[in-house]
Amino acid sequence: MSGTPKTARAIRDAIAAGDATAAGVCRAALDSITSFDPALNAFRTISADRALARAVELDARPDKASLPLLGVPIALKDNMCTRGIATTASSRILENYVPPYNATVVERLEAAGAVIVGKTNCDEFAMGSSTENSAYGPTRNPWAIDRTPGGSSGGSAAAVAAGMVPLALGSDTGGSIRQPAALCGIVGFKPTYGRVSRYGLIAFASSLDQIGPFATTVDDAALVMDAIAGADPCDSTASGAPVPRFAESLGQTGLAGTRIGVPRHLLSEGVDADVMRAFDDAIAVARDQGAEVIDVELPYSPQAIPVYYIIATAEASANLARYDGVRYGLRAEEASALIDMYERTRGAGFGREVKRRIILGTYVLSAGYYDAYYRKAQQVRTLIRRDYDRALERADVIALPTSPTAAFKLGERTEDPVQMYLSDVFTVSANLSGLPAITVPCGFTRAELPIGIQLTGRAMDDANVLRVADVYERATSWSARRPALTAHS
Repeated sequence: MSGTPKTARAIRDAIAAGDATAAGVCRAALDSITSFDPALNAFRTISADRALARAVELDARPDKASLPLLGVPIALKDNMCTRGIATTASSRILENYVPPYNATVVERLEAAGAVIVGKTNCDEFAMGSSTENSAYGPTRNPWAIDRTPGGSSGGSAAAVAAGMVPLALGSDTGGSIRQPAALCGIVGFKPTYGRVSRYGLIAFASSLDQIGPFATTVDDAALVMDAIAGADPCDSTASGAPVPRFAESLGQTGLAGTRIGVPRHLLSEGVDADVMRAFDDAIAVARDQGAEVIDVELPYSPQAIPVYYIIATAEASANLARYDGVRYGLRAEEASALIDMYERTRGAGFGREVKRRIILGTYVLSAGYYDAYYRKAQQVRTLIRRDYDRALERADVIALPTSPTAAFKLGERTEDPVQMYLSDVFTVSANLSGLPAITVPCGFTRAELPIGIQLTGRAMDDANVLRVADVYERATSWSARRPALTAHS
């Protein structure tokens, strides 16, 4: 968006002061998408006419200066229902689905004055760690277009990292906001489970999914949280706990009195040397800012990956049963009977990774295996949450690398699903525990690929997690670095 302010706060303030118009900012964002998206495939749908009409309407509003996200362009992961805009979850089975209603987060963003410019590419039904499972082709990382942006919210991460939009929403089931944010060198925040309504989010694993923001600064992420957090009568899992003003918790100087826990026992192997160096440097910065760094133990965290993939696939098996060709979405033609129609529809509509997870989930829920796998996984999930509760009695936040490696090459792990699943080794525990977690840039590899540090906090202590991340971000210059893209590169 050349010529316009770069952060959401700066855009909002410029429009409110009359130094810019919502329509002008929207046109600049759409021009940027037109220039850069052909190389990245970050967007599934671009809603140019709708966005421009919305921006013109905002410019004419007499009360526009009161809107907290006035005229800010934002992109939505393509698994959030948006009335009148195709919402496919990047799957063939929903290729022509246009929702008749808005997700709660969409309603709240528009009430805050945001302008939705389009829907972003993702792994099909949010199942993946690289955005290579989209039925519409992979998204590419703006820092190196031969590499993955991470996943499953890779389109949202790439769109923000490339400067096409200042903000985007993603969904995080096992790291799908934080991991791509880290691989793309931006901020990604997964709120406490229940802090943001899931109404209108196409479900993958209902007890794990959470909507959250991508941004270039922690302050911008907090602005989005101020707009979307809170109870929702349409979602019984949305918490009724009071919602603080997240943005007002930022801007503090130093981390005196803050304790940061580091589970060193989880970092003894499997972490890339460049990632480990950047992480250690980030911890040193936190110390310089006055934080006390302590060792903590998370004994059951090594079991998080198998526990996650049992629970997530089980819930996916149940949630995706609704896509049968009867009610909406794809319907296979020339079926000889109802069961044949089910089989043909699901066979043609679902991709390989989705089928793999449905089969795994159905297996662990089947008679004779439920107790051995699913029930046991739920028990260990409780132990993982207790580990975090004990550690967070001593520490205010727990720090880990967001991903054990920087962005890997497209195609590098597609034939090895276990290696792909290990991309989420440091992120899944926050979902299993329902805790808030954020990633912020903390350095680069020798090949100039971004690295992120993850901070996890206590349940409903989202504001404190944002505060610590904000202090760290302002003490460093990593968040200011952006990839050098050229149009259609």
